[in-house]
Amino acid sequence: MNGDWLIRGRDGRLSAYLLSEAAVRCRAERGPGGPWDPARTVGGDQRLHPVLAVGQGADGYAHLVSWRPTVRDESGLVHSTHYRPRLAALDWHPIGHPDRTGGRTGPPAVAVDAQGRAHVFVRNKGGGVGMVAQKEKGGWGPWRDLEGHDVRDELAAVTGESGRVELYAAVPDGILHWSQPEPGAQPVLDEALEAPVRPGTLRALATSPDSTTVFYTDESGDLCAWRAGGKPLRVLASAGPGPVAAIRCELDGHDCTLLAQRSSSGRVVFAAYPTQDEAAGAWWTESGPALPGDAVVSLAEDEDGRVVAASLAPGSGELLITRRKSEPGLALEAWRPV
Repeated sequence: MNGDWLIRGRDGRLSAYLLSEAAVRCRAERGPGGPWDPARTVGGDQRLHPVLAVGQGADGYAHLVSWRPTVRDESGLVHSTHYRPRLAALDWHPIGHPDRTGGRTGPPAVAVDAQGRAHVFVRNKGGGVGMVAQKEKGGWGPWRDLEGHDVRDELAAVTGESGRVELYAAVPDGILHWSQPEPGAQPVLDEALEAPVRPGTLRALATSPDSTTVFYTDESGDLCAWRAGGKPLRVLASAGPGPVAAIRCELDGHDCTLLAQRSSSGRVVFAAYPTQDEAAGAWWTESGPALPGDAVVSLAEDEDGRVVAASLAPGSGELLITRRKSEPGLALEAWRPV
C-alpha cells in the first residue's frame, strides 16, 4: 500500500484500509475511540489487483486508487472517494492508463490539493511519470506526461501546507522532485538529488509552510531526510528494510516529526525529533509484539489529537492499534487487536 492507510475522517472516526484478495476493505471505529466495525468491501464488486494508494484532502475525504484488470494482459486505474468512514465509498471509477492501454506499469500514488482535487501519479512505460487530476468542476482531465527517466516503482506524493501537490520518485542515482508552481498547475520536474537510495523506502511529509521532506534509506542503511533546495541530512540508522511512517504532531508543546517502522527484529520502533531539525538527533524505541515479515505500519491522530499507531499483517489480516498515553513523552498504551 502506498500512503497513510490509517486516517481520521471528518467525523473524527479512524479508519484503516486493507487489501483482501481482489478487493479493498475498510475497518472503521463506531465512534471516536470506540470499538471497530468488521471489515467492509470498498467501491462495489469491481475485481482489483492487490495494490492500493490512499490520499486524504483537508476536507477529510479519502481518495483511493488501484489497478483493475480490463482485457487480456491489460489493466486500467480506478478511483474511489470515501467521504466518511462508516458510510459506503463511491463505486470504483475508471480513470485510464498513462499509456492509454497496456499492463500495470507500477504502483500508483495519490495526493489531494487544497481544493479537494485528487492527483494520481504512476510510472509510464517510458520510465517517466504520468499524471491525471480531477477537474475543479468535476470529472477528470487528460493524462499528462511529467517526464523523468528510469523511475523505479515507488512514488511518494504529498500535499504541502501551501495546498500545492509535490511528488518524489527514486531513480538509480537518486531522487527526482516535481512541484506545482501554483495551485492547479501541472507539476514540473524542478530538482534532482544525487544519492544512493534503497528501492521502496520513500515517504514524504509536509513539514513547513514552504517545504516538504522526503525520507529515504541510503545504501549504507541510514535513514535520511531531504528538502528541495538543500542537502540530505542523516536522521538515524534505519531500523528495518521498508519505508518509515511519518507524522507531524505536538509532543510536550513542541512541533515534532514522529517516525515509525517495522524493525528487523519484527517489533515496531518509534523515533521523534523537532520538525526540520534533524541535527537535534533521534533514537529508536521498540514497542509492541514481534510482527510477521509482511507487516506494515501507519500513524494518525485521533479526535483528541493523540497519536495513534497501527500495524497490519496482510497475510493474516490482523490489525493492531496503540495510542499515546495522556502523560509527558511518548508513552504508548498496550497494543491491542481490533
